Amino acid sequence: MECAIITTYRCNAKCSMCLAWANPSKAEEEFDPGILEKIPGGMKRLNITGGEPLLRRDIMDIVRILNTKSHRLEISTNGYYYKKLEAIAKEFPGITVRVSIEGLPELNDRLRGLKNGFDHALRSILRLKRLGLKDIGFAMTISGDNIHDLLDLYTLVAAMDIEFANAVVHNSFYFFKDDNRIENIEEVRGLFIEFINALLCSPRGPFRKRVKDWFRAYINLGLLGHVMGEKRPIPCGAGTDTFFVDPWGRVLACNGSREPFVMGDLKTQSFEEIWHSDQADMVRRQVAECSLNCWMTGTAVPAMRRRPLQPLLWVLRNKLQVMRGKPVNL
Repeated sequence: MECAIITTYRCNAKCSMCLAWANPSKAEEEFDPGILEKIPGGMKRLNITGGEPLLRRDIMDIVRILNTKSHRLEISTNGYYYKKLEAIAKEFPGITVRVSIEGLPELNDRLRGLKNGFDHALRSILRLKRLGLKDIGFAMTISGDNIHDLLDLYTLVAAMDIEFANAVVHNSFYFFKDDNRIENIEEVRGLFIEFINALLCSPRGPFRKRVKDWFRAYINLGLLGHVMGEKRPIPCGAGTDTFFVDPWGRVLACNGSREPFVMGDLKTQSFEEIWHSDQADMVRRQVAECSLNCWMTGTAVPAMRRRPLQPLLWVLRNKLQVMRGKPVNL
């Protein structure tokens, strides 16, 4: 399984596509790190996220506990508090880090409402790179406002030899939004296709990283499908393959629903009690009946792992297409 820990809804950024910063959790009400001991070990991937997780004064305690639960512990951050991030990386050099940006400097700082945000984000990456961390990179939430910077950012991350995670604007309880819209759909579609083609023609040196980009092309195909109002390419496994823990310690199926799909509460229950409860079964039925067709990394990547043949065949077919100079088959 995979899990994302929403440590807080407090945030120092004021992103236009997410209103967590306007609906912050209270520090005194946020879960005690000790409850995370209840999460089972051997997780495929654990993601520490927010809000801005580095606003938690006990973030080091959270990292220490979760580092024992998974071989891949990831921190999602806007990179503003690069000294804190650097301190974590020195103690845990095997962690994965994704630093969120929304474009090149001027656009990023405007969309995120964070003065010198790009400067701090880049500084975080450079310091982590200097420390020798292997799995670091930027993450971008694509919208109609920043799609024009997408290919430029990909060129930058490829040249820096770092990763590039992508999402697209969604509406859900997690973002405190129900009015995210992409108006320039046809323009976005065209630029998305260019980006998918660029990923399939990855310029990266190491073969493993080129292959990773090819499968990122499939992830971005799903993102484009969401923008176009299409059904997700692989069924959702939220509440089965993945779960979330919110700032109050509740176990949720996902972060894409209109209202939280609550499976239980780690403050008062064991993980096993929650996972095998009638409430959890009811939530899984809600997931099966959900028609939102969201496509976010937290649920998309586990779904791809569960059904690897579909993305593999798509990648092979379309890699051959671009090698022949033909357009991608969407």
